[in-house]
Amino acid sequence: MKNLWSDREARSFVRRYAKQRVNRDRALRVYTSRLLGGEPRLVLHGGGNTSVKTVMKDVMGQDTEVLCVKGSGWDMAAIEPQGLPAVRLRPLREMARLKRLTDEDMVNAQRVNLLDSTAPNPSVETLLHAFLPHKFIDHTHANAVLSLTDQKDGEKLCRRVFGNKMGYVPYIMPGFDLSRKALEVYEADPSVEGLILLKHGIFTFGDTAREAYSRMIAMVTLAERRLKKGRGKVFAAAKLPKKTASVADIAPILRGLTRHGGKRLIFDFRGGAKVLNFVNGKDLRRYARQGTATPDHVIRTKQKPLITPAPETGGLNAFRKGTARALDRYVKDYQAYFKRNNRRQRIKRTELDPMPRLIMVPGVGVFGLGADAKAARIAADLAETNIEVITAAERLGAYQVISEADCFDIEYWSLEQAKLGKAAEKPLARHVSVVTGGGSGIGAATARALAAEGSEVAVLDRDEKTAWAVAAEFGGLGLACDVTDGRAVRRAFDQVVKRYGGVDIVVSNAGAAWQGTIGTVPDKVLRDSFELNFFAHQSVAQNAVRVMAAQGTGGCLLFNASKQAVNPGRDLGPYGVAKAAALALMRQYALDYGDQGIRACAVNADRIRSGLLTDGMVRARARARGLSQKDYMGGNLLGQEVTAEDVAKVFVDLARSPKTTAAIVTVDGGNIAAALR
Repeated sequence: MKNLWSDREARSFVRRYAKQRVNRDRALRVYTSRLLGGEPRLVLHGGGNTSVKTVMKDVMGQDTEVLCVKGSGWDMAAIEPQGLPAVRLRPLREMARLKRLTDEDMVNAQRVNLLDSTAPNPSVETLLHAFLPHKFIDHTHANAVLSLTDQKDGEKLCRRVFGNKMGYVPYIMPGFDLSRKALEVYEADPSVEGLILLKHGIFTFGDTAREAYSRMIAMVTLAERRLKKGRGKVFAAAKLPKKTASVADIAPILRGLTRHGGKRLIFDFRGGAKVLNFVNGKDLRRYARQGTATPDHVIRTKQKPLITPAPETGGLNAFRKGTARALDRYVKDYQAYFKRNNRRQRIKRTELDPMPRLIMVPGVGVFGLGADAKAARIAADLAETNIEVITAAERLGAYQVISEADCFDIEYWSLEQAKLGKAAEKPLARHVSVVTGGGSGIGAATARALAAEGSEVAVLDRDEKTAWAVAAEFGGLGLACDVTDGRAVRRAFDQVVKRYGGVDIVVSNAGAAWQGTIGTVPDKVLRDSFELNFFAHQSVAQNAVRVMAAQGTGGCLLFNASKQAVNPGRDLGPYGVAKAAALALMRQYALDYGDQGIRACAVNADRIRSGLLTDGMVRARARARGLSQKDYMGGNLLGQEVTAEDVAKVFVDLARSPKTTAAIVTVDGGNIAAALR
């Protein structure tokens, strides 16, 4: 573990925050918190916490001794001073005299002593920071330390590695009791440089930010050196099929099976040599289902992963059946786990959904699952961390973590559950959308509108830069894809499935308007138009239903049909005839796949400011009719110009209409000639 402290960087933090009236102590606390938070082997996704004891002025302008400690919801890698809420220190320290304190009273006491009532909740480990006398205190869930503590004889192993430099605290659930025990261990030997919280993490402290941080790096380095002395080969390999199915083939199956109460989950896949070495082990069920490396992970990953059969190429039906059986057992086991542990609770808890948040597939890798892409990514990141910790632990002995009862207490602990948030979900949350021609115009507007409704969105466009630019606005996926190339479309859908697990909504929007008098137009012009305005829609739809059928959860196909399909314009035959064929294509999909819950609809748009109708085309058409550009664009029954955002809204409305299929919705401000009869 490399010590990244830099005197120059430390001084720059002090100068920067001095301009915001942040004192030196807090500025250095931000600096070393970021150093720790930027190293995933120490801190991951909001884990860990740091503090500093300093002096700040209260509302009366009086100097007040405070504890600035990491606030709930802040990530140490990007923390700012406001992410370290200041709590009056004296009242916190006085609580050490109490014999007991409920979690609710503890949180209340911390909040009423905040200097700023609008600050976030201080860490659940605030009292531990307060009870210890040191100025700077750091806490991480260092992978190397967890690999030592997560053993049957973890304390004995740690004492050999760290000796008397560290104190050793038995596992206790975070809160008042742990804080009291940590103080007791420290007071037994005040010379220690930190504390090892068995099966939990590590604390280091010091009089300066540099000292506390450097001690953390030094202790973790000692752990890393010990791990290198473990045996080389860890997991004996299981017998696997000669050729396993691809991620793109199995992810939709898994996603469909894990839908619970009508709610889908978003997936995030991880592979690579370390992951495969782990999931391909013949003892996978023993070491993978012990529990999480540190208790904090359980609220995001559950205690255990689902382990599926190895999927053989050409054997997807067998894989589906085998996984369905494994999932049924998993759900029943989870429900039994909840019942037996909930019986002993003073306050009865409400059971969470029983679906796994990690799926391990021998021969393939691991999937993280969540209500959105961020939650899925966090679960997958934590899975990789667990894999690293367990692999290292197995090199030394046998991985072993906290008891099932202790795990349940964390998973259903109200203070931990609060970290996940309880905000209402948007209408298209848990859905995955694909938009072709999404780099500009109607496609870009539709991608933004779908994301605003909560969907995860993949933007496909011939120009990769524009696809990524639009996708970056809402954290989506941007892909270069020529929709006239069937293999490119297949690859793009496979990438979407690998990223999110499946596809629920597809907006087949890409198109272009070829012109020419139909009786004399060259064959190439007509064929080029059909390649983009018909066959590309077919290629996109084929790949969409391939994924949707594997999921077995229905889906929605939406086509940009254009008014040319129902109200052809003079000399626009190459465009209009292809669009008419695309409209018939939509109806055929509605007919052929309705019994699988897959809907198909189209939008008939005209004179849209963005998209196919360029400014040059607008001027030419307006001149041909003896109209100004403004009058042409607003030349409809409502007398209003129609925008790409207006069309996007209709696409979203159709996506949100579960009992509408084979429908064509007109968006043109009113044109009787294009109205459907």
